[in-house]
Formats: sequence, structure tokens, C-alpha cells
Amino acid sequence: MKAFLKYFFYALYHQFAFLYDFVAAAVSFNRWKDWTREILPLIEGTRILELGFGPGHLHRLLRRDGWFAVGIDESPQMTRLARRNTKGRANLTRGLAQYLPFQSESFDTIISTFPSEYIFDPRALAEARRCLMVRGRLIVLLAAMPKSRTLKWLYKVTGKSPSEAEEIVKKKLKEPFVKANFETEIIIRDAQSSRLVIIIATRANS
Repeated sequence: MKAFLKYFFYALYHQFAFLYDFVAAAVSFNRWKDWTREILPLIEGTRILELGFGPGHLHRLLRRDGWFAVGIDESPQMTRLARRNTKGRANLTRGLAQYLPFQSESFDTIISTFPSEYIFDPRALAEARRCLMVRGRLIVLLAAMPKSRTLKWLYKVTGKSPSEAEEIVKKKLKEPFVKANFETEIIIRDAQSSRLVIIIATRANS
């Protein structure tokens, strides 16, 4: 099942990219775009890099609201789709998060919404840190879960009370970012009938 899901999401992001919006809307009960907007108030500075811009909807909002935004994504299909959705007015490029083609300290904030496992790759985190200004932020919207299921899932996974379980999950999520020399905070934010898991990793001074 794990292998099948991995292939499914890879295909959805590549040869079946034209179905991405439909699938995302269906599995999120049409809340997916609202969820991604939740990170906008957390952005600091004016120079923004979006890792994995997907179909480009959030990137369009960044440009509309006056940020200098750049996006990078490895999928050629998503890149074509995003260029169409942004009407060719966005700074989009293809590439990998592990090898960012940008100068050091180029961005105030780096954002990523619902990324795959690459976001925990030490090489990707090292590159994000390199490209951030000192005290710059890496903001990751990691997951969204229905409120009614979140506590049950935490209890099932950890066998602990909801409050204890939440702290265990937060500590586990922090580890890769802390090892990459980020000051890291995990936010569990309520959004309508869902709970969003957001990682805020700030580049340390040293």
C-alpha cells in the first residue's frame, strides 16, 4: 500500500498533473486552497521562495499581494500548468530543493505547502538555510487533518493522552530542522473543521 500511494502521488504530480486540482479539492472537501492561504500571515520580509509551487495558485496570490516571489518545482508538467495559471507572470523555474540555483541569503522567507518527504532531507534543509537571510523563515504547511480524527490518530500512534501525544509528534517533527540549525516551532492551527500542522523554522544567527 505504501508503495502504491507513493506511485499514485508521483503520477498525480507528473503525468496526471491535470487532475491535481480535482483530486486535491475532493480529498479536502474543497478546503485545500483555503488551507494554503493560512500561511500567508506568517510570511516575513518581501523576497519569497516557494518550494514545490504545484499548480501555482498560492504563487499567484503572492505576486498579487506585492511580494517578490520566486518558485521552484521539479515537475515539468506542474511547471507548465503553473505558468498557465499565473498567465506567465510569475518567476518559475525547474529544479530540486536539494540543489537550489540561488545565491546565499537571497530570501526572507521560504514556503512549502503539503510537500513530500524531500522537506526532511538534510540536503534540502541545508540549501534552504543557505538561501535564507539571517533570521529568515522556512514555513512548511505539512498536513491538514479533520479535528474529529486528529486526536484519535495521535492516541492510536503514540498510546498517550492527546496533550502528551501532540508533544511527542511535535518533538519528532522538529528533529530534522533542529539538526539543520534552525530554531523550530510547530504550530497546530485550527482552520474551520480541520487542524493544520505548520512548521516554522528560523535560520539561527550562527
